[in-house]
Amino acid sequence: MLHAKGPLLTIDLTERTTTRTDIDDLLADTIGGRATATHLAHDRIPFDADPFGPENRLYLSTGPLQHSRMSFTGRMNMTALSPLTDGLLSSNAGGYLSRNFTGTGNSVVEFVGSSDELLAVHVRDDGVTFEAVPELDGALVPEVSDYAEEHYDLGPDNCVAIGPAGENQVRFASAMTFDSRAFGRGGLGAVLGAKNVKLITFDGDAEQSVEVPADAAAEVHRAAATADDSMKRQGTAGGTEFINDNFSLPTRYFEEYEFEHAADIGGDAVEEKKYKKAACSQCAFACKLPTRDEEQGVETEGPEFETIYSFGSNQGVGDLVDIMKANELCDQYGMDTVSAGVTVAAYLASEGEFGNAELAQEVTEQIARREGVGDLLAEGVHRAHGELGVDDMTMKGMEFAAHDGRVLHGLGLQYAVANRGGDHLYAEMMGLTYGGVIDAEGTTDKIETLIEQENYCAFRDSGVVCAFSGQYIDEEAFEALFDADYDELLAVGEGVIERERHFNNRRGFDRSDDELPYDLPEVDAAIDAYYAAREWDNDGTVPDARFDAGAAATPADD
Repeated sequence: MLHAKGPLLTIDLTERTTTRTDIDDLLADTIGGRATATHLAHDRIPFDADPFGPENRLYLSTGPLQHSRMSFTGRMNMTALSPLTDGLLSSNAGGYLSRNFTGTGNSVVEFVGSSDELLAVHVRDDGVTFEAVPELDGALVPEVSDYAEEHYDLGPDNCVAIGPAGENQVRFASAMTFDSRAFGRGGLGAVLGAKNVKLITFDGDAEQSVEVPADAAAEVHRAAATADDSMKRQGTAGGTEFINDNFSLPTRYFEEYEFEHAADIGGDAVEEKKYKKAACSQCAFACKLPTRDEEQGVETEGPEFETIYSFGSNQGVGDLVDIMKANELCDQYGMDTVSAGVTVAAYLASEGEFGNAELAQEVTEQIARREGVGDLLAEGVHRAHGELGVDDMTMKGMEFAAHDGRVLHGLGLQYAVANRGGDHLYAEMMGLTYGGVIDAEGTTDKIETLIEQENYCAFRDSGVVCAFSGQYIDEEAFEALFDADYDELLAVGEGVIERERHFNNRRGFDRSDDELPYDLPEVDAAIDAYYAAREWDNDGTVPDARFDAGAAATPADD
């Protein structure tokens, strides 16, 4: 089975030391990316760790396909204990970082401990250096990139940075790369903030030692280049009106199911603001959305559909430029647009201020700086809803994505059992519904499909392959790329799901954490069937006997 190669580099931020560990056997079993990082995190982060404590570990990892020039592979994975969900969580980001990361010769970089001063950490093929950067205290993400270029002659494609939100440990702070690409959901930027790491750079020319099957990669790349796909013009924004008209676009903090201004903030409106093409590393699909409004002087990347929902319909805001401004603020301050937008929507609901875009932007900045009401809202909806007097529209502490589980019942079931909570990308059941593969209604008939989708997404995140590749990489292509039977690949994904669940179980998660804040038909029976199919206990826990504690590699000095 094709897999990433290279050691695990452990960076101790407290002692400012590094160790390298041979993990070839682990990589052979886990491919790379999310699977490898999840295995390491499960075995090396204490089950009772504080997400903001030095005992939490954060992992950056690539897969084997980052050693190719194939489309859909300009991504990499980040894993840690989430301060938002309090469980083990992985996120991945696009841009241009992954090839610079592989150039350091490592397959995984692990951060442990914490610094007593704000740091830049420089990872290169010939070693790691640490530099105190007090001058970057409070700096916006683009300012950090400018600093890296001026002082180290490195661009934003070499950088992982946090903004003020990460420094201030906003629970949904993002880690950013290439200024506008985010390790978005779950607050992993706040983990770096707690460790006092403002900037990480990657650079090097280590030998590329993974041989990706050239014919299979070329076929995928050709399909991406020649496809006539609306995603190339409008990104995910192109589905806004279709979803609004045929399913649900949550509106005014989930009070309504459709938004009267969907056409004003949807795909056509975004395409009118798009001024050039953009892509991730080596990708011919080029679905990114550099947008500009010259009249108001706003320039950003996006908004994508999730941001159109979170700062648009769910706040009652029907002006695209206002959403662009909010999107830009989140990128600059380093925050997940979904959680930030939904949290601000909850605040607008509590104040009776739906549609007040100026107030929404003001509060967004207050959240990033933890000023005024922003200090409460920086905790996220789950922790703030009682004081706000609104419903807790989250799952496992994570604010819901745009795709509405109240209407898409298979997705609602996915949200319930997902280890990551209210994130649509954990199994992508919404895409099967929008495409007519499964019915929108019903839960008990979707168990087998949900499990396969969870396993598929987990192994794909181990590749690491873009979520938008689904129409261009089928089972046969995956088998050719990874030199493995498709069932083998799904088994890798299954191991990811179980390790995440087991880690969370040991932190106290059980069936009670799989209860939705709304009703779905026969959902309890569906959850029972899901546990049974996974061969988990009926309280939602994974038997301890399945895991051999300490199976992962332990650090050894160079």
